[in-house]
Amino acid sequence: MDCPALQLHTMAFGAKKCRLRHSGRKLDMCTSEATASLLQVEETFLASLARIDALILKPLLQAEPSDQKGKENLKLFLLLNDRFQALWNLTEENYRVLKQKSSSSESLCTQDISIVWKGDLFLSLYIQYFVTFANYVVVHGFEHATKSKSDSWKHHKTILKQFLTDFTSETSMALALYTVLHKPIRDHIQQYVVLLTKLKEVLQEGSERDVVTSAIKEYMKLESFISQVLDEACFTKSLWKSLGYKFTDMLCVPERRLLEDSKNLPISASTNRSDRILLFDDVLVVIQGNSFQSFDLKLVWVDENCKEKSAAGQYGLNIITPEETFFLSAKDPQMKAVWQWKLNQAVRQAINGKRDFPLWGKTGEGTGPPAHRFFTYVFRLDGKFKSATYEGEWHWGKPHGKGTLKWRDGRNHVGDFKEGLEHGFGICLVPRRSEDRYDCYKCHWHQGKMRGYGICEYGNDMVYKGYFKDNVRQGFGILENLSAEHPFKYTGQWENDKKNGYGVWEDKDRGERYIGTWLDDHRHGQGIVVTQSGVCYQRTFHADKMVGKLSFANGFILEGTFTNKSGQGLQTHGILNTSNEQLEERITKAQLGLEEFPVEKRWKGIYDQFLEFIHSGCKEETEESFMGFHIQTSKELRKSQEYLFCQRGTEDVSWKIEDILEELVQHQGPEALQSYLEKALKSSLHPLGKLLKALMIAFQATYSGIGANRHLLTMAQEEVKYYAKKIWEFYQGLLHLALEQKGQQPLKCGDGETSDQKVCSVVLPLILPCFYPELFMLYMLYHEREDDLYCQGIVDLSLFPDIKLLEFLDVQKHLWPLKDLTLTTNQRRSLIKDKCFLSATECLQKLITTVDPREKLVILQKTYEEIESTVSRVVEKDYKLPMDDLLPLLMYVVSRAKIQHLGAEIHLIRDLMDPTHQGGLYDFLLTALESCYEHIQRMRLHQRENCHGNHSS
Repeated sequence: MDCPALQLHTMAFGAKKCRLRHSGRKLDMCTSEATASLLQVEETFLASLARIDALILKPLLQAEPSDQKGKENLKLFLLLNDRFQALWNLTEENYRVLKQKSSSSESLCTQDISIVWKGDLFLSLYIQYFVTFANYVVVHGFEHATKSKSDSWKHHKTILKQFLTDFTSETSMALALYTVLHKPIRDHIQQYVVLLTKLKEVLQEGSERDVVTSAIKEYMKLESFISQVLDEACFTKSLWKSLGYKFTDMLCVPERRLLEDSKNLPISASTNRSDRILLFDDVLVVIQGNSFQSFDLKLVWVDENCKEKSAAGQYGLNIITPEETFFLSAKDPQMKAVWQWKLNQAVRQAINGKRDFPLWGKTGEGTGPPAHRFFTYVFRLDGKFKSATYEGEWHWGKPHGKGTLKWRDGRNHVGDFKEGLEHGFGICLVPRRSEDRYDCYKCHWHQGKMRGYGICEYGNDMVYKGYFKDNVRQGFGILENLSAEHPFKYTGQWENDKKNGYGVWEDKDRGERYIGTWLDDHRHGQGIVVTQSGVCYQRTFHADKMVGKLSFANGFILEGTFTNKSGQGLQTHGILNTSNEQLEERITKAQLGLEEFPVEKRWKGIYDQFLEFIHSGCKEETEESFMGFHIQTSKELRKSQEYLFCQRGTEDVSWKIEDILEELVQHQGPEALQSYLEKALKSSLHPLGKLLKALMIAFQATYSGIGANRHLLTMAQEEVKYYAKKIWEFYQGLLHLALEQKGQQPLKCGDGETSDQKVCSVVLPLILPCFYPELFMLYMLYHEREDDLYCQGIVDLSLFPDIKLLEFLDVQKHLWPLKDLTLTTNQRRSLIKDKCFLSATECLQKLITTVDPREKLVILQKTYEEIESTVSRVVEKDYKLPMDDLLPLLMYVVSRAKIQHLGAEIHLIRDLMDPTHQGGLYDFLLTALESCYEHIQRMRLHQRENCHGNHSS
């Protein structure tokens, strides 16, 4: 049993004692006489300790109590005996060293006197002994001991009575034992004080005298401490004697001390039924009739602002505990003030884990207990946390800050709390019934409910990453089944924990993807189905069943509902028309979903979260709720149920919301804005970067893999444009908020630029690389037939040497750069290839090195300039190419550049280029490139037709 009272005492020997260690000054004859006196005192004390040990301690230790209370008291008495033996051993050592030194020829030094030099050890042992002694007194230890029926005790009882008469004339054996086990030891301490005082008088001024003076003060403080400890023990013992067994059995603890009693200092609880208020050093007890309530002082707050006089003319204190709040009412302000002071000091000392010294002195007065605390508590009353154990931070009676909640059924919540509820980031484990698995929610909470971004790893191998509101999935989210059986992935809108609105479902087992609208977890409304084999069709769905017409190769038409379940084939319910109607001609380039899924209605959940973040004022508490996080998996979490402060974020946290808003204001100019947006969009820690990342996930879920189907090109292309528009809108929303907080007005677009122009010229080029792989794949698929014809034409043209190709393309001879055809041995000019207009060819080949339509147009312009430069060099003068000359020359360069998927490149540029370039040089050059591309296709078609004609003839 550790002794908390060890912390009561602070030694003051200090540096003076350390300096004395090296001084070694010899003591004079008077000091030697004081030492002799000390030897005599120690010898007498040791003899007294030996008698006490033989006649009292050993007989009591041999007792064998039969009742539980007696067994508990015996354990405490064993500890008291250990403290006694430690004191005895230390005193013997002191006596032995002193006697050895005094009998030798060497003179004594101050450090030879152990009660000075080892004073801290002496004091700590005395404190331990008397605290344990007081604990034994509190539980009526001596009364129980004298009632022992053991033979050993009866045998010594007669001798003991004779021994005890030396100390007390009282007839009570218990009181005699109490006296003999503390009075000789207290008297011995007083003798130390007397002897050290004499020693001090014979010492001259200096370090030795100062050390002895400090030792005297410490032993005098020890005397005061012992007196107060024993007074408190007797006060508490009297309380237990006055209360019934029902209270003492549950409340009486050896270490517990009564600090105040409402019978001595009147006060009553607000229930008006309280018989008594008891303030202990660790708990506050309210007794009501035959029952009582006990409140741990570590979780008691005393409201000092309750100054109003009640209707009954009493003065109250508001007592706040984790589950109850009540008033203590006093009759006058003085009584209230005393109770308030005593309560606050008791609470402060309980939290600190040590009592003040002196016990009721002025130490610590004026320093009230902290409002913020850390403690463990088990909730008992009905409510959300019933039977849960909370370990964490508190503020005014409520969980507030970091904490952990654990329920008996295995539920576990670790995270942030505010005013008694989960609020902020938290992780919640919920065990699944009849399974050794957990659902793990890693989410943001608002006033006790999940709200904002979260990750849920369900015990059935499904994972949800997305937004919550009021404990259900709400807004944009991704649900994925990771198990080997029936793997799937849903990316889209959620309402009230169900798939509702626009979303994409991928069934990996069947190799099928559904893009469209949902209602209550079912495909409902217009939807597009794309299969692994490349089939793509659009139909109307009703509660997961397809409604429409199905045409067969023989001309039959089945009209009704269709259900395609895994492993069961196509199930139908409808009417079969066998009239063999003429089927409509298949349109291979039909674009799906254009009218049914307006682009502004797609991915509404993503935009709504951003709008909510802006409308909240981008407050710090909502920032991570919107932005999301990266944390460890639930498997790692379950390995350790201790405090969990997750690693959130994989980047250097350089973006704080206040910094973001400040930088927005500072980067409004054209160049600064471009640079700022580029940096912001690359960081997932910036709101705009977070938005872009979410849109990338949605785009890839729709158009990558199975979704790479040419019928979805227009949907994808308009979606990317709309992304740029929304990002610009949200940038302006953030900017307006930042300026509003500064009381400023936003700058207008320079040079007459509109928002639409900013979207095309600034935002779209920045975000296009994020969507380019999927988007360009759709362009390649859409223009696959034309690109195949073009590539075949390029192969044919590549067989021509330079001169033959220039001649074939009708390039005027005076524009041929023949000087570039450098001959080597055994070469003829007519056989040289890939030498003419080489600089222009190499320039055009760079078209595939960038994804930005603006940069592609710049490359096209430079290609034109290289062609013109070469021609000017050939004709030896500045030469502006007319269209008749440009087209054959450009066709020559295109044929030599051999750019794959040129049709996809041209159409991507045309669809995504800045509208301000229409009608200008860029538009002219792009039109020229388109003409070359189409001419090469037609050239190949013409050759095929000629081949077919010759073959038939």
